[in-house]
Amino acid sequence: MNVAVVGASNKADRYSYKAVKLLEEKGHHVFPVHPRVKAIDGQAVFPTLDAIPDPIDVITLYIAADNSTQIVDAILRKMPKKIIFNPGAENAELGKLTAGRGIKPIEACTLVLLRTGQF
Repeated sequence: MNVAVVGASNKADRYSYKAVKLLEEKGHHVFPVHPRVKAIDGQAVFPTLDAIPDPIDVITLYIAADNSTQIVDAILRKMPKKIIFNPGAENAELGKLTAGRGIKPIEACTLVLLRTGQF
């Protein structure tokens, strides 16, 4: 499964970093996204969702609602099957908008979903 981690961090203590690593460990193709981070442990980071050349199945958000509202068009262009709003990234308006376009919004922790087999 192709997963974009928006708000990915190169700092090992951040949940978005841990999500990148656990997604990889579970066999997913991970596309970290951050406008200022260039690499995470040698893996290239994409500056935007639009910079990812591959289709995306799941977008997991680690950014505040104000920031995710700014990338609505990019999310809709990628048309993932699901979008995960991690704790602190909840955005009810974006959830309603994406649901109306056939993208399943999920308010949950990606790490918990992965560790409990619900991803």
